[in-house]
Amino acid sequence: MNHFSLKGKIAIVTGGGSGLGLCTVKRFLEAGAVVTMADISEKAAEIAKTEGCDFIRTDVSDEASVENLIKSVHSKYGKLDILVNNAGIIMPEQLLSDAVLEDYKKLFAVNVYGVVNGLKYGSKYISDGGVILNTASNSANGDYAGYGAYIASKCAVVGLTKAAAVELAHRNVRVNCICPNTIDTPMAYAEGCETELAVMKVTAPLARMCKPEEAAALYHFLASDDCRYITGEDIYIDGGLKAGPSTQLIDCILKGLGEEEQ
Repeated sequence: MNHFSLKGKIAIVTGGGSGLGLCTVKRFLEAGAVVTMADISEKAAEIAKTEGCDFIRTDVSDEASVENLIKSVHSKYGKLDILVNNAGIIMPEQLLSDAVLEDYKKLFAVNVYGVVNGLKYGSKYISDGGVILNTASNSANGDYAGYGAYIASKCAVVGLTKAAAVELAHRNVRVNCICPNTIDTPMAYAEGCETELAVMKVTAPLARMCKPEEAAALYHFLASDDCRYITGEDIYIDGGLKAGPSTQLIDCILKGLGEEEQ
């Protein structure tokens, strides 16, 4: 038996043109899936051609665009087995006391309503026994000052995942979300989000960022038929961050306290 095979599975990955999404596309292809890469960037079309998969330009914040994506794939292949709602954005650090609601709306349009759109049309077209995976974040467990909008958006993804898992369980459709720590992708280096990047070697017990290939492996695991009893979960891949403070963080704190006493 070929464990974790995705042979013959029809999959969609949004935000599939770069970073974690692209690594997930590659991983699914290697496991035998037929993949459609969805991305807002037209440049992703060339990447899809190189990787040997389909491409449909998609703006996940636009309900009609998501409907077109999912209906088109289902129409072409006659089924849909795996949907990964991965597309997401971040915005510069902004304290709640300085909240600009237009910035929140822009972030929520992609990170929250993009997932809502995926769940709405994914649930209509996905095959019984299929899999829906949403990209949340370790931020759903809390994060740094100034990340309130992003934290809230990813908490919403966790909640939507649990609601969808219950609603679709009667069809044996499994819905889970992955909550990665900072991933070493272009998004991690976004201007205005330097705090998280600067402290990664100190806060995470494994003392580094997550590699996109490592997170993609978790998507592959959850997408396979070997995981048929896992649903409604928010699964953290965070280098031990949720387990407790790292020894290097404790050392920094104690060193700082020692210097203050001198």
